[in-house]
Amino acid sequence: MSQAIRPALVLLLSLTVVTGVVYPWIVTAIATSVSSRAAHGSLVTAEAGPIGSELIGQSFAAPGDFWGRPSAVNYDARSSGASNSGPLNEDLHAAVKARIAALRAADPEATLPVPADLVLASGSGLDPHISPAAARYQARRVARARGRGEAEVLALIEAHTEGRTFGILGEPRVNVLRLNRALAGAP
Repeated sequence: MSQAIRPALVLLLSLTVVTGVVYPWIVTAIATSVSSRAAHGSLVTAEAGPIGSELIGQSFAAPGDFWGRPSAVNYDARSSGASNSGPLNEDLHAAVKARIAALRAADPEATLPVPADLVLASGSGLDPHISPAAARYQARRVARARGRGEAEVLALIEAHTEGRTFGILGEPRVNVLRLNRALAGAP
């Protein structure tokens, strides 16, 4: 029996060191050499220090800001996740109706249909992007609140629209933090 335990413990310790120390160190070294900024969380900084990450959504509620996707986890990166509510769930229907009402109240003159990504949370609850349609839907409200022309805000949206990854994956998207920083005149 002890003949079987010794090799098992050696294998356990060896694999623990390889998968728990060596492999993560190698992956981190490669990621840092390829893209140091992304490997360190793509942090966005201001004079006072980090204000957010381009990879994690955060709450924007001011009328002069673009609003991101709703979050089922209140934008808490430590507990990302979805509501797991199905399409027939009454709570989901009530939440969507309330979100639509809030968007309509923020811009009563909006005639476009409310884009789905402004009323439905993403799977992670931390999506930093919205669709270009969701950004355009909010353009009039943001322009009015910031005292800017709607055409100027629409031009900013177009300038901050990211294409499909590798030209084929995903959909065009707009990073909400980057767009709001551009509106504020920050680099």
